[in-house]
Amino acid sequence: MNASGTDLLLWVAFPYICLAVFAVGHVWRYRQDQFGWTSRTSQLLEHRWLRWGSPLFHLGAFMVIAGHVVGLAVPASWTEAAGISEHMYHTTAVWAGSVAGVAMVTGLGMLCARRLLSRRIRLGTDRSDKVLFPLLSATVLLGISATAAHNVFGGGYDYRETVSVWFRGVFTLQPQPEAISGAPLLFQLHALSACLLFAFWPFSRLVHVWSAPIGYLVRPYVVYRHRAAARATVVRGASAREARTRRAA
Repeated sequence: MNASGTDLLLWVAFPYICLAVFAVGHVWRYRQDQFGWTSRTSQLLEHRWLRWGSPLFHLGAFMVIAGHVVGLAVPASWTEAAGISEHMYHTTAVWAGSVAGVAMVTGLGMLCARRLLSRRIRLGTDRSDKVLFPLLSATVLLGISATAAHNVFGGGYDYRETVSVWFRGVFTLQPQPEAISGAPLLFQLHALSACLLFAFWPFSRLVHVWSAPIGYLVRPYVVYRHRAAARATVVRGASAREARTRRAA
């Protein structure tokens, strides 16, 4: 089936433009704004909501990303060859994805609420955050809505036969816009919003993902000395010097 001009624009040109902005934008950001390459934490301004919201959001996000990698990048034939039946895969994906989605939405909701309700945080909100939070929320909610509407409460939809085929085609430089053009609207909107999110990624706080402090896991221990012990060492050293001075005199 030949793809229409609209399909080529939405499912070929637009994704590649977003990926190009994603790659070039990161290079530009690193060269021009290394001091701004941070999550810009506001923990000192408010920590009660952040204490729960941030772990929930990050844990849910990691689970959602892992689920997307398996669901989009791994063909169904591979999971079947590994002994995972289609029913087992979809059951696990729906329930694990639901738990991850609830955790991510709850955490994101708490982070957005503290930013709106706390005047000090609201006044310090960067312009990029005013775009990032709505865009990220829309992407997450569209994904959850698509899963709930079609695979939880609906009759079921095998996105690995359509959306996943299009996704892999984009990255293998063999785009198949016809694979996603017939997908349900919620899945299409979720894919488009995800493309926008990737395009905006380099210009937001999301760049801190690439600066995760993994080195802390393998760094050597830092030995700290108690202040009183250090003071006692200094006093003993001074006393020893005085004693040597008196003996020399």
